[in-house]
Amino acid sequence: MGYIPAGIAFGVLMSAAGLPAWLALALSVILYSGAAQYASIPLLASGAGVLTLTLNALVINLRHIFYGLPLLPHLPLNKAERAYALFALTDESFSVLTTLPEALRQPLFSRIVFLNQLYWCAATLIGVGIGAGLNDLVPHLDFALACLFLILAYEQYQSKKVWWPCVLALLAFALAKVLTTQYLLLVAVGLCVLGIVLRAWWPGKGAHTHPDKGDAA
Repeated sequence: MGYIPAGIAFGVLMSAAGLPAWLALALSVILYSGAAQYASIPLLASGAGVLTLTLNALVINLRHIFYGLPLLPHLPLNKAERAYALFALTDESFSVLTTLPEALRQPLFSRIVFLNQLYWCAATLIGVGIGAGLNDLVPHLDFALACLFLILAYEQYQSKKVWWPCVLALLAFALAKVLTTQYLLLVAVGLCVLGIVLRAWWPGKGAHTHPDKGDAA
């Protein structure tokens, strides 16, 4: 349900940028990535090319690889459901699934990811319907997605008691801000991915990581 305010904000911001309603819904159906969709708004408004948009989405969504790995044993058995589940696995779905008992993850996997995308698409349409006027009344609506990520990070910490991903994210953001302002998000995500890979390969780290705590990565 946390996707509803973030999805509404996305629809409103698309309208405020002068972009068509069909494009907002298409992004929510085909791309379905809150961070990548928010980042695509200024690119689309400035007339960026397909290659730029694609690279932007790929880099931002690299984190989904790490979401999928710990949940591979719990994917649906049906091939079509499995393919959709991998496509629709997002931050909120990962957070919900990893807080469930393992016995419930596979039976509820498809239902959870489908409902989350349905909420996101419905919220996008509501935001487009409200229009750009709300952005004038309530500025900085794009902060809704940042709030959602903060809540998910807090819930993951409460569940797993693993602190290093939060520290890594803060350090990556600080370093990215020093290095660039134009590609801040892309560089920060890249640094986070690099940090996760280095930690996994660091001698002795992998052997002492509890399987459940590995989900928080």
